[in-house]
Formats: sequence, C-alpha cells, structure tokens
Amino acid sequence: MQSSVFKYVRLLLFDQQYFWITASLVVLGDAILTQLIIRFVPYTEIDWETYMVHIDLYLKGERNYVNITGPTGPLVYPAGHVHIHRLLHFITDAGRNVAQAQQIYGGLYILSIALVCMIYKKAKVPNWTVLLLPLSKRLHSVFVLRLFNDCWSLIFVQAAILAFQSAWDDVGILLFSLALSVKMSAILYLPGLLVILFKRHGLFATIRHMLVLACTQTLLARSFLIANAKSYLQNAFDLSRVFLYKWTVNWRFVNERVFLSPAWAKGLLLGHVTVLIAFGLFRWCRGDGGVARILQRGIRRPGRPAGLAPVDPDYVATVLMTSNLIGIIFARSLHYQFYSWYSQQLPLLTQRTTFPFIMQMALIGVVEYAWNVYPSTPLSSGLLLAANSLMLLGIWFGYPEGKMFSRRSSGHSSQSSQK
Repeated sequence: MQSSVFKYVRLLLFDQQYFWITASLVVLGDAILTQLIIRFVPYTEIDWETYMVHIDLYLKGERNYVNITGPTGPLVYPAGHVHIHRLLHFITDAGRNVAQAQQIYGGLYILSIALVCMIYKKAKVPNWTVLLLPLSKRLHSVFVLRLFNDCWSLIFVQAAILAFQSAWDDVGILLFSLALSVKMSAILYLPGLLVILFKRHGLFATIRHMLVLACTQTLLARSFLIANAKSYLQNAFDLSRVFLYKWTVNWRFVNERVFLSPAWAKGLLLGHVTVLIAFGLFRWCRGDGGVARILQRGIRRPGRPAGLAPVDPDYVATVLMTSNLIGIIFARSLHYQFYSWYSQQLPLLTQRTTFPFIMQMALIGVVEYAWNVYPSTPLSSGLLLAANSLMLLGIWFGYPEGKMFSRRSSGHSSQSSQK
C-alpha cells in the first residue's frame, strides 16, 4: 500500500503524462485558498478608487489625459486600461461593490495560474514546479486585496507567451498589444520578442508584426489621440517618469538624491541596453551560428526565416522571461504590485540556471521575502538585487536558450562523436 502511494506521488511529481492532474489539483487548491483570503483578509484601498474616478471623468466626456485625475494622481496608463475599467465600472456599480470586484480579480488570478501551467507544460518543466505557484503571499495580495491593473496586463502577456509558444504569432502580437495597452511595463518583453520573430519569420514579417502592434495601439487610443495626442502619449507612455522614493522596493540602499537624479536613470538605461545586447549577441542566437549569421540571412533573404535552430516553446518562454527579468533588474523603481510582472516566472527562470535545487529554492525564497518587507529596507532591496542578478547570471552560464536546445545540442554532439 505504502509503495503504491509513493509510486503515484512520484508519477504526479515527475511523469509528464500526469502533468495536468497535478496542475488541476494546484489550480483547484489555489482557487479555494483565494476564496479564503477574500473572506478573511481585509481589503486595502490603494488605486481602485482612483481608477473609478478616472472612469467617471471619462464617462462625462473627458478625453484629454491632462484633465483626467483622481485621489492618488493622474491617469498614466494607456487606453486599454480605460476600456477594461470602464467595463468594471459598470459591473461593480461605479466601483462601490468592492466584493464583486474582488471576485472578478479572484477569477483573474486563477486564470493566470492556469495560463502559467499551460506555458510550463509546453516548456516541459517538471510537474512539481507548479506546486510553487500558489505560494506567493504578495501575488495573492496584488490581485484580490489591492485590485491593481497590473493583473490585466499580466493575463494578456501570459496568453501572448502561450500563443508564441504555439507559433500563433499573429494572435500573439494582438495579445501582446493588449498587454501593452493596459500598462507600458509589457514593453520589457519586446527585445526578446523581436529576436523570436526575426528568427522565426525574417525581416519583412517582423516589421509587419510591429506595424500591427502600432496600429492596435492607435485604434484603442483613437478618441484620446483625436482629443490631444501629445497629452495621451506623454502620460500613457512616459519613459522619463520619476517615481517617489518612499515606494521603491529595489533601490532603498541608494540615497534619495541619487535615486531621483537624471544621471542615475541614464546609468540604469545604459546597463539595461548593454545587458540586452550582450544576451542578443552571445546567448540567444548560439544555435543559429551566432547573431552575425542571423542578421546576414535576415537581410539577404528578408522574406524568409533568419534562424536555423527551431524556435521551440521552451526557447520562447526562456527568452521572453529573461528579457523581462533584465528589464526588472534595471528598472528605475519597482513598486509592490510590480512583483506580478515576474513572480510566476521565477520557477522556470531558476531552472534555466545550473544551480543546485536548494539554491534555486533559496533564490525564489529570497525574492519573495524582499517583496514582502514593508516598507522596504536597504537590506531587503540589496537582497532583491542580489537574487535577481544571480538568477540572471545563472541563466547566462546555464540554459539561456532553454533546456530543449541544450538537449538537442548534447544529442548532436553525441551522434557526431559516435561517427
């Protein structure tokens, strides 16, 4: 009897044929946990009221972003955010029915868990990995106790990653555009996405996808662009925005004067671009003979795929999530809700290092700890930076193109040596 139980537990944890049984149990268990959190943990008002005040002004006919403001500040999100919260405004009685809003966000959270399970299945991560997904206290809070708009952007990003894994790139670019229309943070995935599209389709198709992205943004924001295009673009896509020091999670060990200085912002931007270029040149294109070979093929035959190695689901997930991680490390400021940007990606990212299991779990634990320290401290910020940076370094020396690529390379090397 005991041996049979052990056998079935082992199958649930490690056999890919049983992945969906394990994942279904996780989703069901987390759905129950989420309802318990909604029932017994008090809701905290932060931005929900402001979202609704913004929509009140929108419904009264205001389309100039400069004039749309609320208790915690002006409207600084793209048009997709407005359209989603207009619907929520209607469903929740202008935001007054917070309990109903929590149920909507609870469903959204469970959908995010299901989407991550699908992404992980395609990337062929071990079954036990999904057991880590419900463990984040901060992520539950972001969804059902705070009702942040980051949750909607996250859902669209996850659906886009799944579409790109399935080679449904036309669907994927529309979903990615929806994510970007809710919150500008989705742009952190764009460098990795450009690599994937260029390798898979070539120059002309990549340009076409970027045009679809731009046209979708324009269509969603049409009424705001007509009213005052400059106001919309400056508020919804403000790359120079300065965040308040008191809310920063990642740079608390830097003094406020440095944190707010333009030189600090430029240094972070330089670091971000440098690391992205390094991954592009030396890590994301190794299976195709290097970035020079890809560029030559892409320019010489712009209508055909530029890559040689298969752009498999593991490669897609690894490159996109790594691109996002690089952006998070060099972000000028991270607020507590921003943890949703990569919380559910940590299990896969740590498995793309060659670190031992205990160290992978320690990295996830340190990151979770840092995001739950309020207010942040120099120690918690330092630990967060160290854990994120060590993870990225581990990916650099580990499996930056995914483990499927590594297995294929090992198989080819083995066959060559036998010949």
